[in-house]
Amino acid sequence: MCCCTMTAVFGLVIVFVGPIIIDDQIVKNLVIDPKNEISYTMWKDIPVPFFMSVYFFNILNPTEVLAGEKPMVEQRGPYVYRKRLQKQNITFHPNDTVSYLEYRSYFFEPSMSVGNESDVVTIPNMLVLGAAVMMENMPIAVRLLLSATFKGFKEGPFLSKSVGELMWGYDSKLVDFLNKWFPGMLPSTGKFGLFSEFNNSNTGLFTVHTGKDDIRLIHKVNSWNGLTKLIYWRTPQCNMINGTAGQMWPPFMTKESTLPFYSPDACRSLELVYQREGTMKGIPLYRFVAPKTMFANGSDYAPNEGFCPCRQSGLLNVSSCRANAQVFISQPHFYNADPVLLDYVQGLQPTEDEHGLFIDIHPETGVPLNVSIRLQLNLYMKKVSGITETGKISEVVMPMIWFEENGYMDGAIVKTFHTNLVLLPMVMVYMQYCFLGLGLATVLGAVLLHYRGKVRPLQHMVTARCLCGWERFVWCWMGEREYVFTKLNALQVVVRGSEIKSHSLVCMGTRYCDSCTVLSSPLLPTREEALPTASANKPTHRRSPF
Repeated sequence: MCCCTMTAVFGLVIVFVGPIIIDDQIVKNLVIDPKNEISYTMWKDIPVPFFMSVYFFNILNPTEVLAGEKPMVEQRGPYVYRKRLQKQNITFHPNDTVSYLEYRSYFFEPSMSVGNESDVVTIPNMLVLGAAVMMENMPIAVRLLLSATFKGFKEGPFLSKSVGELMWGYDSKLVDFLNKWFPGMLPSTGKFGLFSEFNNSNTGLFTVHTGKDDIRLIHKVNSWNGLTKLIYWRTPQCNMINGTAGQMWPPFMTKESTLPFYSPDACRSLELVYQREGTMKGIPLYRFVAPKTMFANGSDYAPNEGFCPCRQSGLLNVSSCRANAQVFISQPHFYNADPVLLDYVQGLQPTEDEHGLFIDIHPETGVPLNVSIRLQLNLYMKKVSGITETGKISEVVMPMIWFEENGYMDGAIVKTFHTNLVLLPMVMVYMQYCFLGLGLATVLGAVLLHYRGKVRPLQHMVTARCLCGWERFVWCWMGEREYVFTKLNALQVVVRGSEIKSHSLVCMGTRYCDSCTVLSSPLLPTREEALPTASANKPTHRRSPF
């Protein structure tokens, strides 16, 4: 009874203490600290393979577009690049924060790509059409001079170049001229390409909380490039640097939680919202997606007024942090954007599965299990008087490329993650209920056995000595009840109630002993209690029932 009660109590204690122990271990192992070897290594050199898949919108009718017709595009790709991330210059500070520079580099993966970097595609010439819109309000003389400059360097409204050149840069005499005479006008000082400034570069100096002081602050950005707020936008709210650096989040998430993060490439903070729960390789997860209000304009969503001047909902104007170039970010194929944008371009078919962005998070740890960030780069172009290169181009937000950065846990990492954060807690949960159930069942069994013992005598092992040791059985008194002892060996006998059947006894004669000495038994009284010295009722002779 004592043991089973302790088992039940132990199971009950685990029910309440077990989750606390698990949460405490999660907190200790998630803190950004070199002593936490596994989690620190994952944070420093992300072991999960990341890939960037790039899709180009190849213009099929550039001549007609220049004449004012609607652009017609076909999607080309993906052209897949393996992305490597590595943190350097890691410095811990006394206020429980850590600073670092994260470098990124890209390596083309032909086996995963549909096509090669030598493929030629046609897209708008950002140097010409972007500059034309920027100069729209300048005096006509300036615009004519700009147009003459384009002609002198043989720059047209559209580019037909290889994927590799468009991605990582191509030689341009116009770029060299602008960098020489107008330094700082272009984001790149070398070759001009859509991703030339991304490869082998860092995302800026991040300072984030380690979580040592408060686990709720872990990975949250304290400052970026020394700034605690941005200077690109029109309102303090839009200039806030919120959330993490976009790789991990604080643990113990709920369905009401959100995923805020700061994106240097988007020049602003973004926030994803809960969509549904699910599993990946047995690991529970929460899926977070971009809300429709993420890139909504100020008219449709008032808090976004600070990101204006705006166009249709679904577009983010990043000209303020991209050298005033009329560049807009959206979701691919204008997914979740104003439907009117689809009317301006032929060949776009947005779907959630192919173009919606999401992050799958393990809610207990805040660690991403599956990530797919999808964004599209668009150029606003139109006819500008005085710049003949723009022809009769209709006003349109022209998609140029869209890219997806994705990664997911796999291999040994996911096995370790599953063992430590799924299997072990599950075992503890099962143990607590097993102990509790076993203890309660045993208590019930002990109670039933105790009650049954009062109604019907049970067989027990005792140690006794027969006074006339040559007999095979003896009679003993125990209150008013008689018990028969059957000898098993020199000192071990079995005692049963008087209902015992005769065939279970061995009788070697008619003589008997009228008393026995109980040497030890937790279930029988002492000899004085069992054999009163003055027992008038005790017979001097008994007849053997056998």
